[in-house]
Amino acid sequence: MDKNSTTLWKTTKYHHHLQTIEEDEIARESAMTIVINGTQYATIVCTPNHLEELVIGFLASEGIIRSIGQMRALTIDDVAGFAYVELVNTIEFTERTERWIGSCCGKSREFYLKQDVKTAKTITTRITISTDQALDLMKQFDYIAEAFDRTGGVHQAALAAGNGIISSFIDIGRHNALDKLYGFILQNKLSMKDKCILFSGRISSEVVLKVSKMGGGILLAKSAPTDLALKLADDLHITAVGFVRKNKLNVYTHDSRIYGDVQRNLYFSK
Repeated sequence: MDKNSTTLWKTTKYHHHLQTIEEDEIARESAMTIVINGTQYATIVCTPNHLEELVIGFLASEGIIRSIGQMRALTIDDVAGFAYVELVNTIEFTERTERWIGSCCGKSREFYLKQDVKTAKTITTRITISTDQALDLMKQFDYIAEAFDRTGGVHQAALAAGNGIISSFIDIGRHNALDKLYGFILQNKLSMKDKCILFSGRISSEVVLKVSKMGGGILLAKSAPTDLALKLADDLHITAVGFVRKNKLNVYTHDSRIYGDVQRNLYFSK
């Protein structure tokens, strides 16, 4: 367990009128301000680990960089809560320059359609996996979800290929977990042609857009999708798979990437 991910908290617990005093493991939350070429750009509320990956993935998601080569330097001051980025080229900030990006889902994360248009990719990869592979990958994903099991307070995102998980990241913010994963992909210059992405939360439109920017052809998630997310996934040629639990899964878009032994092919209409 990464010591920066959790902290201990003295907690009074009640169970069937029995009171106990225990130390609970709680997910940590910190604020980090990103300074680009001397200008404060954004403050992110996050889990204070894998901060380099988070900054790189965040900047790529924002469309500020496309590759590691566009960064001259990256310095993390985790004590003061600052990340200093020096870009090779100058950048002009329009409108207000500093933004506060919270850890909660939904409206706390700012959504810029203009930036998404520039950075979202239509996926052309021909990767396919079986239903058994998808279920097995989610079992591995669950197995390494140590921080969630201990705290119940973080999201997790992982990269997988074939039958195994390559790397996994956690954060109190679902977007931050995906940005850390994106940063890892860029740092290691990984091809996404034979990779899929696993996610612990629901499939929202913002999650689909991030997966698109990473170049992911298959998204395996434990929870439900939204209709806008599925419309985007369909348009961006992403295979969105939800409710991957136990021996079940739902394939919502571009189902040609998922195959398995099918006994019956029935269509039920309400």
